[in-house]
Amino acid sequence: MPSYSSTTLAGGVATALTVAATLYLALLVALYVMQRRILFLPNREPPLVELVGQPGLQATSVTTTDGLTLLAWWLPPAEGAPVILYLHGNAGHIGHRGDRVRCFAAQGWGALLVEYRGYGGNPGAPSEAGLLADGAAGMAELARRAIPAARIVLWGESLGSGVAVPLAATHEVGAVVLETPFTSIADIARAQYPYAPVDLLLKDRFDSLSRVAAVRAPLLIVQGGRDRIVPPAMGRALLAAATAPAELWLAEEGGHSDLLDFGMAGAVADFLARRLPAPVKAGDNCAP
Repeated sequence: MPSYSSTTLAGGVATALTVAATLYLALLVALYVMQRRILFLPNREPPLVELVGQPGLQATSVTTTDGLTLLAWWLPPAEGAPVILYLHGNAGHIGHRGDRVRCFAAQGWGALLVEYRGYGGNPGAPSEAGLLADGAAGMAELARRAIPAARIVLWGESLGSGVAVPLAATHEVGAVVLETPFTSIADIARAQYPYAPVDLLLKDRFDSLSRVAAVRAPLLIVQGGRDRIVPPAMGRALLAAATAPAELWLAEEGGHSDLLDFGMAGAVADFLARRLPAPVKAGDNCAP
C-alpha cells in the first residue's frame, strides 16, 4: 500500500486551502462587480399611460440636477387634496403601479410618479445617488407646480422607501408613508449573503435606519405580516428609531406587494385625515 508523509499531507491541505481562498475571493469580486445588477431589477420598456385607464393621468417629465430628463406621470388632485410623490419599488416600472394610480384617483388625491433612471425607457443607470437625485427632481417638479409642502405626501414603496426617507429628512412635506420598508440594503444583504463582508463591498446602502430620526413629518409605516422579501421586524425598527409622530399599520395576512387587498388605502386615508392640515376624507374608496 502507498504511504504518505506528513509533508505530503500538509502540502495537499495547503493546496486545498489556496484553491478555496481563490474561489472565495473570486466570488467576492463577482459580487462587487455585479452588485448593481443584483440589486436593481428594472423593466426598461417605456410604460404606456393609456394602459392604466385613468382619466386625467398625463405623461410628463422631470429634469435631474445631473442633467437627465426622466419620464413621470402626473395625476391632478381634487381641490385642496393631498398630492402623493410616489417612489415605486424595485421590480418593473411605473406602468406596473396602475392599481395605485386608480386608487389615488378614487380617493381624490393627486400623484406624481417619477420613473427612475434606467427604468421605463429612461436614460442612465440606477444607483443610490442617482435615485435620490430622481426623487429630488420630483420634489422640484411639485414646487414648480406650486403644490404647498403641507399637502405633499412622500410615499416610498419597498426600494422607494430608501429614497423617501432621505428626501423627507431634507425637504418639508406634510406626511410620509413607507410601504414595506427596510432598514438598510446592508441588513438585507447580510441575511442573503452571510458569507460575504457586505459592509466592505456595498456601493449603495439606502440606510434608512440611520436617517429616519431626521424626518420631521408624521410617518406611517405599512407592513405585511407575511412579507417574505422584507422582514416585518425592519418596519418596527424604523418605527422605534423615528422621532416624528410615527405609526405602524400591519396587515397580518399581507405579503410584500398585496397590501391594497388588505385595506392599505383606508389606513393611509385615515392617517392623512388625522395628520395633514388640509381636510382629507377617511375611508377606502379603492378596496377590491
